[in-house]
Amino acid sequence: MTVDAPISQSIDKNNLSNFVYLDHAASTPMRAEAIAAMAPYMSGMYANPSGSHRFARIARKAIDEARDEVADVIGCKAGEVIFTSGGTEGDNATIFGAARRKGGIAVCSAAEHHAVLHCVENLNGRIIGVDATGVIDVNALEQALQDSQIAGRVNVVSVMAVNNEVGSISPLRQVAKIVRANAPGAVLHTDAVQATCWQDLREISKLVDVMSLSAHKFGGPKGMGVTMQRIGLEIDPLIVGGGQERDRRSGTHNVGGIMATAAALRETDSTRDVEIARVTKLRDALVDAVIAGLDDVLETVGRDKRVPGIAHLCIAGCESEAILFLLDEAMICASAASACASGAMEPSHVLSAMGIDPKYTMGALRMSLGHTTTERDIDRASTALIAAVHQLRRNKTMSKTTHNTTNKVSASK
Repeated sequence: MTVDAPISQSIDKNNLSNFVYLDHAASTPMRAEAIAAMAPYMSGMYANPSGSHRFARIARKAIDEARDEVADVIGCKAGEVIFTSGGTEGDNATIFGAARRKGGIAVCSAAEHHAVLHCVENLNGRIIGVDATGVIDVNALEQALQDSQIAGRVNVVSVMAVNNEVGSISPLRQVAKIVRANAPGAVLHTDAVQATCWQDLREISKLVDVMSLSAHKFGGPKGMGVTMQRIGLEIDPLIVGGGQERDRRSGTHNVGGIMATAAALRETDSTRDVEIARVTKLRDALVDAVIAGLDDVLETVGRDKRVPGIAHLCIAGCESEAILFLLDEAMICASAASACASGAMEPSHVLSAMGIDPKYTMGALRMSLGHTTTERDIDRASTALIAAVHQLRRNKTMSKTTHNTTNKVSASK
């Protein structure tokens, strides 16, 4: 009997360089700084940092230093940093934890990531509509918080900093003002997973009580995240056990992952301004090329209302899955919506909430750029996408013509 080689051994690594990776919003390549910071803790420095011996104390000291670095980038106290397994845990822990501790009603926007939306739905909370750009309708939020049915009973309000599908930027300053005035006892939470590469987290963190991040969205490892939670805030822990992270999140620390997360976050913060300028030019070149090469294409959100890293288009006359298949054949990596919802044959909840014409929603395409994206990537992607759409539209026209001809022949008989 023969045994197949592991997938990791069968991959043609020379072939990987031929991919054009435009799916940074789903996951980013790990930064070299993160890999270097992680490596020592994956082999020689393996002690459990909760131990009492000297080896353990070395690991604990490394975590403390990483926590200080993260706090500096976020703009909070070191004691407000909680290391988690990612953005989903951070979102779940905040909403369910606030509900358990405070009771009452959870509120969020209709375009939130499912890690927030499903929590609020599970708690029978209040879902607030969004405007045409995908951000929460602040007037509707204010009216909801003043509604006699829920006034004074809201325990948590969650509004994402940047939408993970279309890239629109939320008016968090307005949201914070409304929540503080109308629900002063509520925890204000933001999912800032898609904001880290494009916005100064210090400006976001000062507006909210809790903020969730995910390391693999900014060049860190998968399975790592950060939650900023204000000291003194009463939220029941989602994960209990050994009492790590000051009883706010139990579980043995992933020391290597924590070190890599801190390194990736520091590098992202120090290069953000340069990357914003560089990636904005690349994104605009990509979208301009596609719009020039195709008709009936909707640029979902205006460029001044979204982050540089996301180019979201809706293409009439095509289905997302068919476009993605042809792009994949050309070794172009993109997505139809968030990675969590890929494979769905219905419009995303975000586009539905935005009120996008169904003519366009079935041809939704998200191309997301990041720190490894190059001009060559943009040239290849725009050329491949234009060719793919022309092919699909041509095939559809031919199919329709054949169908009509067959019907005429049948009718004549």
